[in-house]
Amino acid sequence: MLNKRLLIKNLLAHNDENSFYDKKRKLNIGEKEGKAKLLKHICALANSNPKNNSYIVIGVEDVNNQIVGIDFFDDSKIQNLVNAFLTNPPVVSYENIPFPDLPSDKVVGLVTIKPQENRICSLRKNLWKYYGGMVFFREGSISLPKSFDIESKDINSATVNAIENHSQNNLKLTLDSIFDFMNTRKDYHPTYKVFKEYFVVCWAGKQKKEKDAIYYSRVDIELINEQVRLFYSDFDEVSITITEDSFRIIEYIHIGLPHYYRYYPLEEVTITFLNSARYDIERKILFKPPQFDRKTLHHLYNSNNALLERLKRGVLLSENEKLDLTNLPATYLICYFNDFQEARFKLEEAKPFLKNYDKNIYTLYKENMRILRKIRYS
Repeated sequence: MLNKRLLIKNLLAHNDENSFYDKKRKLNIGEKEGKAKLLKHICALANSNPKNNSYIVIGVEDVNNQIVGIDFFDDSKIQNLVNAFLTNPPVVSYENIPFPDLPSDKVVGLVTIKPQENRICSLRKNLWKYYGGMVFFREGSISLPKSFDIESKDINSATVNAIENHSQNNLKLTLDSIFDFMNTRKDYHPTYKVFKEYFVVCWAGKQKKEKDAIYYSRVDIELINEQVRLFYSDFDEVSITITEDSFRIIEYIHIGLPHYYRYYPLEEVTITFLNSARYDIERKILFKPPQFDRKTLHHLYNSNNALLERLKRGVLLSENEKLDLTNLPATYLICYFNDFQEARFKLEEAKPFLKNYDKNIYTLYKENMRILRKIRYS
C-alpha cells in the first residue's frame, strides 16, 4: 500500500515538474480562473499518461521545492467537478497528507489522476478563457492545448511504477506514524484501532456528551498506512461509529440566523475495510437546508449588503455592526439555501474585505465556503 507522504517526497525528488506530475503553491477552485487552471492540468496530465497515474502536489514552493503546506481542504466532491467539465473524465481524488515539520493546521494536498486508458480527455464546455472541446497535453512542466495521438505518448509508466514501488508502506513508517499521532494529540484523548489485521486508524477530538450520545469537535483522523488525514474543525460536531469492518463519521454543521443556530447533519463518511487489503470510502450528503421566513431573510440580506458596502468603503463600524459582521457569512449562506441566488456572489465578493478586517471573521467565512462547496458539487 502506498504511503502518500513518502510518495510526495519521491515525486519532489524530480526537481522539475514534468509530464506525470505538477506542483502548486496553493489551490483556488472558488474562482473561475483557479477552477479552469486546475481542470486544464488534470486534463493534460490524464492525456499525457494514458496507462499510469499522474499527480499534483499542492503546498510546495515552485522555486526551491520547500514544503510550506496549505489549509486542510476537504473537497471530497472534486470528482463531480471533473465530471461536469471534462469529457472522458479521469478518476480523481484529493487527499490531505500531514507532514511532521508543518504546523498542526497545515497539510500537503495530493491530487491523484487515473485516466480512462486510450480515451482522450477534453474540456466539455467553455470555462474562463478556455473553450469547450479543447484538448490539453503536457510539454515538460507546461500544460498546452494540442492535438496528438494518445497511443504514442505512453512514456512514463516505468518511471511512475518505480516511484510508486519505492513509496510502499513498511512497519517502521507505520509505527513512527502511530507514535507521532499519539504524542502530538495527547490533549484530545488519542486512540487507535487495527482493522483486518492490517489497517491502522488513529483519531482524537474534543468530547462532548449529550444524553446518551458522544460527539466530537476538533477531530483529527489518520489512515496511518497511507498517511491520509481527515479533519473536522472547532465549528463542527462529529459522531463516530466503529465496527469490526468500518469507521463511520457523521459531520454536523452549526448554521442558522442570529439567535437561531442549530446543528444539521451534513455528510456521512464510511470507511469500509476489506479482506483484500483494500478499503473503500463512501460519502453521502445528508444535508437538508433549513427554510426561514422570506420577509425576515429579505431584511437580513439587505442589511448584509449595506454592511458589505460600508466595509468596502472603509467606514468605521459601530459595535452592533461589528456583531452583525460576525454573522454575515452564515446569513448569506442561509439566504443562498433559501433561493437568494445572488447571495453566493455576495459571499464571494466579501472575501478580501473580511480577510483584511478580522482573522476570526475570515475563519468563519472559510467555514461557510467549505459548506457551500460541499453542497454545490454533491
